[in-house]
Amino acid sequence: MKHESVVDVQTFINAHPFGRFQKLAFLMCFVIVLLDGFDTAAIGFIAPALLGEWHLAKPALAPVLSAALLGLAFGALASGPMSDRVGRRKLVVSAVFLFGIACLASGFATSIGQLTVLRFITGVGLGAAMANAVTMIDEFSPTRRRATITSLMCCGFPLGAALGGTLAAWLIPHAGWRSVLILGGVMPILHGALLLLVMPESVRFMVANGKPAPDVRAVLARIGPEADHAGRFTLTESAPPTGFKGLSLVMSRPYIVGSLMLWVAAFMGLVVFYAAINWMPLLLRDAGLSATSATLISVLFPLGGVGAVLCGALMDRFNASLVIAGCYALAAISLLCIGQTVGNVALLVPTVLLSGVLLNTAQASMNALAAAFYPTEGRGTGVACMLGIGRFGGIAGSFLVAELMRRHFAFAGVFTTVAAAAGLACIALLIKHLARPRASRATHDVVSTIDPRTPRSPV
Repeated sequence: MKHESVVDVQTFINAHPFGRFQKLAFLMCFVIVLLDGFDTAAIGFIAPALLGEWHLAKPALAPVLSAALLGLAFGALASGPMSDRVGRRKLVVSAVFLFGIACLASGFATSIGQLTVLRFITGVGLGAAMANAVTMIDEFSPTRRRATITSLMCCGFPLGAALGGTLAAWLIPHAGWRSVLILGGVMPILHGALLLLVMPESVRFMVANGKPAPDVRAVLARIGPEADHAGRFTLTESAPPTGFKGLSLVMSRPYIVGSLMLWVAAFMGLVVFYAAINWMPLLLRDAGLSATSATLISVLFPLGGVGAVLCGALMDRFNASLVIAGCYALAAISLLCIGQTVGNVALLVPTVLLSGVLLNTAQASMNALAAAFYPTEGRGTGVACMLGIGRFGGIAGSFLVAELMRRHFAFAGVFTTVAAAAGLACIALLIKHLARPRASRATHDVVSTIDPRTPRSPV
């Protein structure tokens, strides 16, 4: 008899290949992350043009350059709890439209004040979109490949940054700096329209929140036709029962230590990343390298994000927290070595590249780690909180090096301090590993059971 069997949605996803439907969802989320990278890189390229057109001093650019980072933090923190209440799809689509419209409007700004406000709004949309794209693709992935797929998606950021820099370098001389922002707005608006038409809701979210069985069946049937014969859908997860949702789950007793350690690791990782990205060219020049050499060597640092794919594969096979902790530890050692090899370019080049690979790999893999740590009822909030708090580390990283230079720290001293931040990220993940919540599959609770022949019960 049709519609009689019971289907556990994650078991169903695990039993099927990562097929065409999931690859489409992956591609749409990948483009969101790529657009984030595009915007991040492009704003740096238009800064010199702003100085000339609006006759500004360099310090006047600080609010514009930091507004997006503040917006990213706010957007991520605000969107997580909302996505755990209203769904991943609504938040992703709304966020993409928001940062697209704000970025497009930025192209018509007539003052530094207007541009600063619009950059903040753009950041809010980007922060919300990124956090929920990570959550969405995690919930469509089979357990055995979850970290690999999520990490692969996050490689869209460095690719988008490279694309943003390349297009901006060509567009600004030909069409002016406004064309970069207009392009950066039109692309997400078009992509948002595609998401509105095609992007499905997460089936794990739907079951966990008691959505009607026909809605769940319609999405799950695109992964495997066997779902057409299911009348009831359940969701079991490897997590201790808490009875909480959203932020209350993230801060509940089984998760509080792990949550705090994820925040510390993400914060410290971005301290290192932005300290290196924003200050390495100047530090290398002050250490005696030519301007050209300093720039070329500094460019090597952000190239390592694609290493997250390998890290994701290791996370799927071994303990994920220990894998990333190892990356942070090796990054700390390589950063220390940068401080000791500045006088030897032959050693400095591979050392900068290695440190960039390790740090970027660890930072990109944190998304997959957070998504896997939380159950469905709190995943959106957990991932968003980590990303949002981590963004403040980016702001702190820029100010940290400025303060060290004000105190006349030597080149080696600056990189020793930055290496200490990577070491703290490693320690935080080791603590997370030791304090991880204990759960047994024999005691997994069914979060939601939906039968089309009976009234839907509240969750």
